[in-house]
Amino acid sequence: MSKPGLPDRRFCVAPMLDWTSTHQRYFMRLITQHAVLYTEMVTTGALIHGDRDRYLRYHSAEHPLALQLGGSDPKDMAQCALMAQEFGYDEVNINVGCPSERVQKGAFGACLMLEPELIAECVAEMQVAASTMPITVKHRIGVDEHDSYEQLVTFIEIVAAAGCSTFIVHARKAWLKGLSPRENREIPPLSYKTIYRLKQDFPELEIVLNGGITTLKDSCMHLQYVDGVMVGREAYHNPYHWEQVDAMIYASARTSYDRHQILDRFIPYVQKQLEQGVHLGHMTRHILGLFHGQPGARAWRRHLSEHGSRKGAGIEVLQQAKEIQLEHQKAFDLKNARL
Repeated sequence: MSKPGLPDRRFCVAPMLDWTSTHQRYFMRLITQHAVLYTEMVTTGALIHGDRDRYLRYHSAEHPLALQLGGSDPKDMAQCALMAQEFGYDEVNINVGCPSERVQKGAFGACLMLEPELIAECVAEMQVAASTMPITVKHRIGVDEHDSYEQLVTFIEIVAAAGCSTFIVHARKAWLKGLSPRENREIPPLSYKTIYRLKQDFPELEIVLNGGITTLKDSCMHLQYVDGVMVGREAYHNPYHWEQVDAMIYASARTSYDRHQILDRFIPYVQKQLEQGVHLGHMTRHILGLFHGQPGARAWRRHLSEHGSRKGAGIEVLQQAKEIQLEHQKAFDLKNARL
């Protein structure tokens, strides 16, 4: 379990490149107030040499919020951890799980599982630089032929000795050559028992399970064996499925909202962003899944996709899409009433 005053990672939404933008995170926060949200991976080079304000800014409603960082130079990692602390992030997470060739060329991601001493050095330097913020590691259960449980334990022991107490573990190994990032998410078999065993062998550590979780029911089941779960694409494609996270996982008595109420609460945010020059399509692309599995879901997605990307598109696009979905919903209900 997380310590008092630190992020409660019983339920987390995974960092996803090009997906978990500040707009998506704000929208997700309307669905769950307690889940820990993660940024897209940001590299140390982008923060040190680029526009750090653009990469690090977020809406205050997004807390608890973690920055995922890609890099392997301890000094650079420490410098960026300090930036994150100064910007008010609740956690910095080190990416030791991404298997893409582009990430490997940058000398970070899953290939770093083969260099646990380097990760440990990064953790130690980052904790000195950003002493008030937890440093966590997200990794795989193995890489290529280095996939024995003993090798995984060695990795955990070395990094934990440097001061990391939270490990977010994707329950698949990674193949650095021969598989695309998508194939690495699907082809290597899941091994939840490996993660359960880690928690048994390291009861003092916080172990969060990631990989293949698609339902709230499964999340609750895994929480019998680990400290937290992390959900990725299913939280993006079917966001409303997780509306009961706060009640079922955090025992929160917060008000429950239906899909239309969530949309109505999102619209003022969209309006304010439009006034600041943000393109409507940069926001609407993150809510295409709001009516997943509901009557009119396809018409909802089509209207937003076709009209949200047009120059000068405004709030009326959202309002029109809502009316279209409602018409489909009424027709569906009327048809069922006649049966």
